[in-house]
Amino acid sequence: MAAIDVVTGDITRVDADVIVNAANSSLLGGGGVDGAIHRGGGPAILAECRLLRETTLPSGLETGAAVATTAGALPARWVIHTVGPVFSDRDDRSELLAACYRRSLRLADALGARSIAFPLISGGAYGWPLDDAVHQQVRAVKDSNCAVELVTLVAFSPDVADRTRRALI
Repeated sequence: MAAIDVVTGDITRVDADVIVNAANSSLLGGGGVDGAIHRGGGPAILAECRLLRETTLPSGLETGAAVATTAGALPARWVIHTVGPVFSDRDDRSELLAACYRRSLRLADALGARSIAFPLISGGAYGWPLDDAVHQQVRAVKDSNCAVELVTLVAFSPDVADRTRRALI
């Protein structure tokens, strides 16, 4: 199992081989983490995302799937884009949320990455309750069997970082 670190801050400044983008299905940028990664990485990320849309992903990226691009001007080598599910009181979408983490880790392995940084997927605009989003994140990362040596969980606030550290115990 990889070592797991928890930090509070801006994922675009984390020193890791891979930064995970909580993307929207269009892959063409958006708000929150997605917008920050596209702004920080510059036009190279958007160019690769457009190419993916023109070739292998004409309908966009499915929820729970993951795809890699360059990281452009970011300190990472790659960005792995994954689309988290929107929370629903009626449907249990927790498997899709866990798949975001598992598939991102598998893709990082395939790329030969030694370190990866994750935001809290679906824990913002997609409305996932914070405690459960943290639980799903920690469980998926702990349960994954990968060669990545360091997983950094990047919390957007000290409160979320504290919740994440408690969930790791």
